Amino acid sequence: MRLILNVVWLVLCGLWMALGYVVAGVICCILIVTIPFGLASFRIAAYALWPFGRTVVDRHDAGAPSTIGNVVWFLFAGLWLAIGHVLTGVALCVTIIGIPLGVANFKMIPVSLMPLGKEIVELP
Repeated sequence: MRLILNVVWLVLCGLWMALGYVVAGVICCILIVTIPFGLASFRIAAYALWPFGRTVVDRHDAGAPSTIGNVVWFLFAGLWLAIGHVLTGVALCVTIIGIPLGVANFKMIPVSLMPLGKEIVELP
């Protein structure tokens, strides 16, 4: 079932959402100071391509720098990516088949707002 959902996700919204994260990552990697934001964005892009069967967990070793970085991320990229997830999720929830995909989009909003201090892990 995960494979089917991932393939449908990839076709309907995964590619576009991942592209948004890749663009944000490339922009962040232009400056040396924002490379950690770019790497986090690339990590989320991979998650946005194939989300079913994986989840986001908090890293317990992340401290104050992650919190400060998340505030900066929220202001410059996170809000716009979250709006993309909301709009895509609402559009997917219009159809019965798209409801699980819309819910998955809504579940990605927290990590799009605050990606630092998070880790993407495989589900058993």
